[in-house]
Amino acid sequence: MTESHPPRIRSLELLRPILATQRRAAEDWARSRGLTFEQAVVLGYLEQRPGAMQRDIVEMSQTTPANISLMLKTLEGRGLIERRTEQGDARSKRVYLTDDGVALVAGLNASMVEVDEAIFEPLDAAEMATLETLLTKVNSKLPHGRP
Repeated sequence: MTESHPPRIRSLELLRPILATQRRAAEDWARSRGLTFEQAVVLGYLEQRPGAMQRDIVEMSQTTPANISLMLKTLEGRGLIERRTEQGDARSKRVYLTDDGVALVAGLNASMVEVDEAIFEPLDAAEMATLETLLTKVNSKLPHGRP
């Protein structure tokens, strides 16, 4: 007699090509502007969270403080971000996009909207809303999940 197993959920198999397509588009966009994918991610994060602390960027990027410090120094040198010291604490810095950084990220956002529209074109508005609701529900139960 064979042991019965529940059917395996194919969610990862279904999500992997979507995520790979989005990442390739973001990498191509970043590379064409002399950025790494990771730098583009940090710039996008700062657009969503102006004044983020460096430690927040470390947590979001899941890398080391030294790597983020070096990356921010590079982005600062290109005039895309600025770091501002918190009042009375030289170790506590907030990071902001400059006007050039804002303009650059706007281009990334527009590019990614086009990619997402192409990926999700087969879904109507109600299906897209359902998909977003379901994925938000799943993410809310993950450690550090962001709805």
